[in-house]
Amino acid sequence: MLTSLQAITNKSRRDKKHRFQNLARSLNEDFLLDSWRSMNRKAATGIDKVTVQEYEKNLKRNVANLVTDCRENRYRAKLVKRVFIPKAGGGQRPLGLPATEDKLLQTGVSRILNAIYEEDFLPSSFGYRPKTGARKALQYLTRSVQFGRFTYVVDADIKGFFDNIDHDWLIKMLEVRIDDKRFIRLIRKWLKAGILHPDGSTANPVTGTPQGGIVSPVLANIYLHYALDLWFEKVVKPACSGDVFICRYADDFVCAFQYARDAERFYRALGKRLEKFGLSLAQDKTKIIKFSRFHKGKTSFDFLGFEFRWGVNRKGNDYLRRRTSVKKFRESLVKFKEWIRKSRNFRLRKLCDLLNAKLRGYYNYYGLIGNFESLKRFYFRAMVILYKWLNRRSQRRSFNYEEFNRALKRYQILTPRITETQNRQLSFLPS
Repeated sequence: MLTSLQAITNKSRRDKKHRFQNLARSLNEDFLLDSWRSMNRKAATGIDKVTVQEYEKNLKRNVANLVTDCRENRYRAKLVKRVFIPKAGGGQRPLGLPATEDKLLQTGVSRILNAIYEEDFLPSSFGYRPKTGARKALQYLTRSVQFGRFTYVVDADIKGFFDNIDHDWLIKMLEVRIDDKRFIRLIRKWLKAGILHPDGSTANPVTGTPQGGIVSPVLANIYLHYALDLWFEKVVKPACSGDVFICRYADDFVCAFQYARDAERFYRALGKRLEKFGLSLAQDKTKIIKFSRFHKGKTSFDFLGFEFRWGVNRKGNDYLRRRTSVKKFRESLVKFKEWIRKSRNFRLRKLCDLLNAKLRGYYNYYGLIGNFESLKRFYFRAMVILYKWLNRRSQRRSFNYEEFNRALKRYQILTPRITETQNRQLSFLPS
C-alpha cells in the first residue's frame, strides 16, 4: 500500500469521527500511475473508443494532463456507454461503460474511499471489499446459523438497488467522513454523467450509479452501510429480545432471529427504513421463513447461489446443508450449453483447455464442503452436453461413448472436487 493510503487508513482507524480534507490533492501523477497497474487490460471501451493499450502509449503525458484538468477544474466526465447483457433467467441487465480516462480516475478515488471506509464497514458486510468475498460470506452465514440460537430467517431482496440510489443521500453519507468539496465534486460528476443508449439517445440520471463503473461498488457499500448495516447494529439489535444477526453481500442480505416477534417487527420496519433512502423491497422475493434444526427438510432459503437447509450427517448430527440452488444449477447448464455450441469447432486441445478453465472456476465457487453431489450432477450433465455437440461438428459422428471417455482422460478433463478447506471453524460440516 502506498504511504498516502496507509496514512489515510491509520487516521480512519484511530479517529472514527475524523473528516478528511485535501483528498483531491492525493490524486497526483504518482498515485494515478500506481493506480494504472490495477486497470483491466481487457475491459471494453467507453464512448471515446480508446483502449487501455492506446491510452498507455502516452501514459505519463495523458496522466499529467488529467491531473492538471482536475486541479484547474477543467475535468468533465464523459458520457457513459450503456450496454445490455442477457440474464440467465431472462431479460437484460444494463451496464455502464465509462471512458478509459474516467476509469483511471475512478480507480484512484475508489482506492481512497476503500482506505477510509474499510475501517468503518462492519464484519457482516462482504461484497466488493478487498480480502473478502462470497466464500467468506457463505462461511460466516453457515457458522452463525449452525451455532446460533436462530429459528426465523428474513430473506430480503432490494428491488433495482443500483438504479435507485439517491444521489443527495449518498453525498450526505460521504460528507460524514469527507470534508473536501473538490473530491465530492468529482463523485457528483460521475453520478450525474449522461448515459448514451445503443439507439444514440442520451439520458441524464436522477438516481442510481451505473453498474460497470469502477467507483460504483464502493459507493453502493457506503450507501448500504449507513442505510442498513448501522441501523441494524445500533437500532434493531438493541430492540430485539433474542439473538439476531445479519449477513450482507452487496445488496443481497439475510437476517436471522431467535424469536418470531423480533423477525416480524424487523420485517415491518425494513420496508419503511429502505423507503427513507429511496429503496424498496421486492415483495415477491422477501419473506419470513421458519428455519431451525427442528424443521429439517421443510424450509430452506437461497443465498449467493446456494440453498441452505437443515439436515442430518452420517453420524446422526444436525448440520446446515449447503448445495447449489436449483436456479443457479439450471442457469449454469444453460450458459455451458450456449458456450459449447459456439466453441465446438475449436481444435480439441484448445477446447479442452477452455473447458478445464470453466470447470475450475465452477468448482472454485461451488466446491463447498457437503456440495459434492451437486458438483457431480453438474459434471455429468455438462459431459452429456459436450458429447452431444462434439458429435454435431460434422455429418459424421466424432465419438462413441468409449472413445469420448478415453478423450476425457487423455486431455485430463477436471473431475468434481471440493475446494473449501476443512478447519476448526467448519469442523461441524460432514465430510
